[in-house]
Amino acid sequence: MTQAITTLTFFRFATLPDRFWAFGQMQFAHAHIARTPGLTFYKLMGSGKGAGFNPAPDWGVYALLANWESEDAADQFFQNADIFQRYRDHTSEQWTLFLKTRQAKGLWSGSNPFTPSEDLDETNPLVAVITRATIRWRRMIDFWRYVPTSQRPIINGCEGLLFTKGIGEAPLVQMATFSLWESFEAVKKFAYQSPEHQVAIQKTRQLDWYSEEMFARFQPYRSEGKWGGVDPLAGFLSGGA
Repeated sequence: MTQAITTLTFFRFATLPDRFWAFGQMQFAHAHIARTPGLTFYKLMGSGKGAGFNPAPDWGVYALLANWESEDAADQFFQNADIFQRYRDHTSEQWTLFLKTRQAKGLWSGSNPFTPSEDLDETNPLVAVITRATIRWRRMIDFWRYVPTSQRPIINGCEGLLFTKGIGEAPLVQMATFSLWESFEAVKKFAYQSPEHQVAIQKTRQLDWYSEEMFARFQPYRSEGKWGGVDPLAGFLSGGA
């Protein structure tokens, strides 16, 4: 039986012409991506500077999150799709993570696209987390005022954190954070022992910051490409590029 999977690809655009091209694709690429066989859900996103939520855009980095009916469908897209080849031609590097869903709570654009996998490898401790939210307009100032405090532990470095990047569909309003951890224990330590994170959770409940939110946890099992000149999961997974 084939298993649905999720992929997350980061693209880096080094030159000004390539960055203009990437910005244009936020409108024009949808016509090509949406008709991909085996694709069940996708989001083409920009990113914020630095780590975590950040209102300042990073014009050099974009991301493609996709759900697939099978790993083979994903491979066909990455190997053969014209639109992905065009992205390759314009980028200085790309990195794709293949993910199996462990848990997903909440909604993204009105639905939950992530189905828990029945094919997890319990010997693989790696954890990827996506937290995504649509921020209410009337809470925008309160939310962004607290962001620098809530992000302090991430910026200063967390034990077991391998990679993190803020991504999103629309600046200021629809934001997500992707983080990659060595283990679930490292995730729990950040979630429950970080005072800034605990206050952020309390404020979310008290101030009703979000009109829609989602928390999804995945098991990374394959890494293709490079980021910062290396495969971030080299030494953690076998078979990465």
